[in-house]
Amino acid sequence: MTQQPFDLPAFYVPHPARLNPHVDEARAHSTRWARETGMLEGAGIWTQADLDAHDYGLLCAYTHPDCDADALSLITDWYVWVFFFDDHFLETFKRTQDRVGGKDYLDRLPLFMPLDPAAAVPDPVNPVEAGLADLWQRTVPAMSENWRRRFARATEHLLNESLWELSNINEGRIANPVEYIEMRRKVGGAPWSAGLVEYATAEVPAEVAGTRPLRVLMETFSDAVHLRNDLFSYQREVENEGELSNGVLVLEHFFGCTTQEAADLVNDILTSRLHQFEHTACTEVPALAADKGLTPDQLAAVAAYTQGLQDWQSGGHEWHLRSSRYMNDRVRPGTPWQRLTGLGTAGTDVRALTAGTGGLAGPPSVPSRQWARRLRAHTHVPFRQTGPSRIPDLYMPFPCRLSEHLDTARNHLTDWCRRMGLLTEGVWDEDKLASCDLALCAAGLDPDATPEALDLSTQWLAWGTYADDYYPLVHGHRRDLAGARLTTARLSGCMPLDGEEATAPANAMERGLSDLWARTTATMTPEQSRSLKQAVDRMTESWLWELSHQLQNRIPDPVDYLEMRRATFGADLTLHLCRAGRGPAIPPEVYRSSPVRSLENAAVDYASLINDVFSYQKEIEYEGEMHNAILVVQNFFGIDYPAALDVVHDLTTQRLRQFEHVVTHELPVVAQDFELSGQARAALDGYVDDLRDYGAAILNWHRSVDRYRAEWLAGRIHTFLPGRLPALALPAAVG
Repeated sequence: MTQQPFDLPAFYVPHPARLNPHVDEARAHSTRWARETGMLEGAGIWTQADLDAHDYGLLCAYTHPDCDADALSLITDWYVWVFFFDDHFLETFKRTQDRVGGKDYLDRLPLFMPLDPAAAVPDPVNPVEAGLADLWQRTVPAMSENWRRRFARATEHLLNESLWELSNINEGRIANPVEYIEMRRKVGGAPWSAGLVEYATAEVPAEVAGTRPLRVLMETFSDAVHLRNDLFSYQREVENEGELSNGVLVLEHFFGCTTQEAADLVNDILTSRLHQFEHTACTEVPALAADKGLTPDQLAAVAAYTQGLQDWQSGGHEWHLRSSRYMNDRVRPGTPWQRLTGLGTAGTDVRALTAGTGGLAGPPSVPSRQWARRLRAHTHVPFRQTGPSRIPDLYMPFPCRLSEHLDTARNHLTDWCRRMGLLTEGVWDEDKLASCDLALCAAGLDPDATPEALDLSTQWLAWGTYADDYYPLVHGHRRDLAGARLTTARLSGCMPLDGEEATAPANAMERGLSDLWARTTATMTPEQSRSLKQAVDRMTESWLWELSHQLQNRIPDPVDYLEMRRATFGADLTLHLCRAGRGPAIPPEVYRSSPVRSLENAAVDYASLINDVFSYQKEIEYEGEMHNAILVVQNFFGIDYPAALDVVHDLTTQRLRQFEHVVTHELPVVAQDFELSGQARAALDGYVDDLRDYGAAILNWHRSVDRYRAEWLAGRIHTFLPGRLPALALPAAVG
């Protein structure tokens, strides 16, 4: 192999790797199994020497140090299969750029993973199918149907997202950072690996498997695994295979920096994701366990699974240092806490720990830079003066159209807010309502709406904006997370399903939601109503996430922030209302497809980042907020406001260009793959137009309203309005 393109960084690996004693048995078993399934002879992909050099037995022995010999052999077979699939797909379809053949190949594989183990499967026609059929039958009898469904979905994502990589190679396109992280989780296979961690340790209780804390554990695990792999595999993938899906290459392209600088930055993000894993495990998981009332056995299962994910990180790192599959020369010395001796902290490099953090003098090392960033996330000083928000020249190729019923909607909104009591409880007054001009936003979001539909969407926007202001002002001001949880639960009760008894409104916010719910769901199907409720619940629950960071004085991890921003911005609610207007012409599986999800996420990220650009002064200087993309970037990179604004500005442009890319290159393939009718294609085109209107309307609204203007902010009171105190549902519950 030629000279390495960069020096590998100093990795954060806080837990020592341990080796399973059954490693030799797993190696021997997996070699026999690979030969029996046809992976070594006749496939033209691997030789015995290749398999020996890759040493997947060592990988699994390091990543699953505590399981018995049979479990380790089975898990090793799974990894032999997944790496063989990756190389087989590369040689058969990526190198030939055969997307049609690749799709046909991938479409057959889910047939070998039936939820019912007794169901018939097709006869395998290649080693990948033969291996999957055998592994599925050997694995699923020990696991619940809930696990089977989750693991099958993760496996399908791993397989199907190979088409995304193939499409990017075909187009010579390098993804933007947000798109890359999102898609890498699926194609990289770490969520799939997390499923095998459950097999080796303990199955996650179904009651919590889909919750945010468990999802974040899996996602942070995934991101760290993939980013570490990107560092070790850059030379093989980018230089030898022509691969474009590599995090180092993505950041090189986005920041216009050197390969070494991009590699160090990838390692910084990797470290931040591991810090997020630890933060979630220590703060959110215990709170979840208490909230869900988990039994001791269930708590033990979650703890074992969490430990298993930690073991995988350390073991995977150790294997990458040894496998011939990767470049692994010139690794920088590890983090100081890896060099502890058996005598307490006698071997700790204290100088490295404190360098760059205001401690002992000396040039900061890479580990100390990571340590400084972790400390810096908790040292934000709120209400610091920023001056007016700086607004760059924002990219927007779509025109903004406005409804002819705008003025009427404005008048009706004021009347509605008065009736609901939103202007009398200390959060809003008529001046603050006017500064928002939410009818203008709604008129751009749906310029063809009827007067009644425009009134409804305007009032939804007003309610969501009021509630978003209410949580930090009422509960954040009191540092009252318990009261905020009660508020969230009561709001969910204002949206009854299937004949449930609704919560009786006790304040203006509950009154407004009850009114909107009754009017909006009157013509909806039960499934549409359930989906709408889930969208509102996700939004209100995300505000609890913001409050928890406020109480901890913690600026969030960049990836966690960008993903949660979609929820805090209320994107699910807006998209749900857009989809409802398109009726059933677009099949649900199309909405679930990766290109459509990518399209929606790109549009939402653009809009939410635009909000962060305009609201920087309002949030940082006047409200003491820390949930703003510019502040998150400032904290992560240790840079000033103008430099961070440049990064966020570039990201807004990239996200909107990705939207255009998906529309031009990926949606026609979706229509073809799902064999959409003319009516469905027209509806999908209409949905794209809705999303174009969404981006244009959001930008036009921010440019037009007083809510973010420096002169308006300077003349406002940013606490409770004089003489008014918001009504609380149960004051006794508030500390």
